[in-house]
Amino acid sequence: MINTSRVLKASAVWISLVYAVCYLGVALFPGIRPGFMQYGLHMGLNMGENILTLGTFISGLVIWNVIAFLAVGLFAFLYNKIK
Repeated sequence: MINTSRVLKASAVWISLVYAVCYLGVALFPGIRPGFMQYGLHMGLNMGENILTLGTFISGLVIWNVIAFLAVGLFAFLYNKIK
């Protein structure tokens, strides 16, 4: 049986670190965003202006942690239920 609480804590740390590195990367090198859109998401998009504030950092961090918690929680649930 997988320790769901421990896995969720680890995923929170992991996604927070990855999000912070990505946010910092876009803040320091704004030119990487269109490249990510083209090669990572396979789409071209006019990105408009850069909006990097403490509020957008925190809201994005919360959103990505919720997504990670749901994904990892589903994984732990399925792992524990499937024999």
